[in-house]
Amino acid sequence: MARIEGVRIRNFRVLRDVTFGRLWNAQMLMPLTPMTAVIGKNGVGKSSLFDAFGFLSDCLKVGVEEACDSHGRGGYERIRSQGQQGPIEFELYYKEDRTSRPITYELAIDIDSQGRPFVLKERLRQRRAGQSRGWPFSFLVLNRGEGLAWKGDREGQQIDEANKEFDVVSLMKSIQSGEAHEESRETEVVELEDKRRLGIATLGSLKQHPRISAFRRFIEGWYLSYFAPDAARSLPLAGAQRHLNMHGDNLGNVVQYMEREHPKRFQTILDQIAKKIPGIANIDTAKTADGRLLLRFNDGSFQDPFFAQQMSDGTLKLFAYLLLLEDPSPPPFLCIEEPENGLYHRLLEDLVTEFRNHANNRKGGSQVFVTTHQPYLVDALQPEEVWILEKGEDGFSQLRRASESEIVRNLVSEGVPLGGLWYSEYLEKR
Repeated sequence: MARIEGVRIRNFRVLRDVTFGRLWNAQMLMPLTPMTAVIGKNGVGKSSLFDAFGFLSDCLKVGVEEACDSHGRGGYERIRSQGQQGPIEFELYYKEDRTSRPITYELAIDIDSQGRPFVLKERLRQRRAGQSRGWPFSFLVLNRGEGLAWKGDREGQQIDEANKEFDVVSLMKSIQSGEAHEESRETEVVELEDKRRLGIATLGSLKQHPRISAFRRFIEGWYLSYFAPDAARSLPLAGAQRHLNMHGDNLGNVVQYMEREHPKRFQTILDQIAKKIPGIANIDTAKTADGRLLLRFNDGSFQDPFFAQQMSDGTLKLFAYLLLLEDPSPPPFLCIEEPENGLYHRLLEDLVTEFRNHANNRKGGSQVFVTTHQPYLVDALQPEEVWILEKGEDGFSQLRRASESEIVRNLVSEGVPLGGLWYSEYLEKR
């Protein structure tokens, strides 16, 4: 399963320039853990950090212009960091599996003379087999929709960082003129028709670009939870569905699918629910006369079942999270904002344990990323899993790892819970 080892975000709302985890040019840093949590006070940028992943995913799916307007973002100028003139930039450092060479994806989005967002630069690069030093070799380079893509598993061209645009243009000309015979056999000159679409969206659908295709599938597979209990109480049309959608309004459809296709997995969920929420003996579905789907919760104390419309927000959320974790084909990256909302505080340690066990499953678990402001949830985390988001004196966010503090590491090793340290302000910058 693919894993993100590090991320850098620039000029996205209050995230003027934040880095967390390991990057290709910062190998001394510790990579992101399978289970990662970001904590902080209200207004420091936790929602912006969560939405940065959503924005990148939307850029792939619908293009950068529509992504700027989606989910109430309000357009490019509303999401670019206040007072900044440079482009919005992302750098993603990830591995396709535990043994593969890391790949770096870089994206810069700017606005044209008409004020419309477009893809300024885009690049994918990877070191050659056996290489541990030096510049990675680019296998996709696009500047303003024009550039080069290397076919198959070829490493591509090593491009000087200080003069990368000139080198790309020169190489394009030599290939088009027939002078660069060796490169031309493995290289395609690329010119995108729409500069508001990502190159990985177009080239990632072509068989001759397997590494680009793999990265596209990785981003497309992300699951960002905007779960709304009221949406889960809706009455969808009957019909089994494999995966829970971001709002959870197909919760009953997923139950239908799990009942039919994976009864043992579904029984595991029911057993967990029975332990965590007293009284829930069984969960199933019933079809109405007009073809809609009812989600039924059977309480052992009562003869008649309760329906989703009668269940608490916390019960529906916990059930949805357990369904996500038992998905037979889980997403590579699972991102949840404030999972503690509506849950009894004694359930939070169990929930973190479920998240961590899932994330550490080498046979196919998701990397889990959450934001939270609940100390009881943080109590169940380790210092290396926790990142602290704070506002700097300039009004922009700063991000650091809890394990960077020797005092924090020592106190946790002595048995002091991390959430208690946060509540007592030991995690504040000193």
